[in-house]
Amino acid sequence: VLHIEGMSCANCKKHVEEALNGMDGVTAQVDLDSKTAHVTDAGNTMDETFRTVIDDAGYDLTSIEAV
Repeated sequence: VLHIEGMSCANCKKHVEEALNGMDGVTAQVDLDSKTAHVTDAGNTMDETFRTVIDDAGYDLTSIEAV
C-alpha cells in the first residue's frame, strides 16, 4: 500500500493510477478517500522507483506499507 499526498479529485486518482499501471509488472488501484494506492508488483520494484514515479506525476509518496 502506497500512501500518497496531494490527490484531491478524480483526475488526480486517474493520473496516479495511469502512472503506476504504466510500470512494468505493476497493477495499482487508487483509493482517493484514504489517499492510498493498493499495488500488486509482479517483479521486485524498488521503493525508490515507486517514489520517483509518484513524484514525477506531481504527488508525494509519504510511506509504503507491506501487506
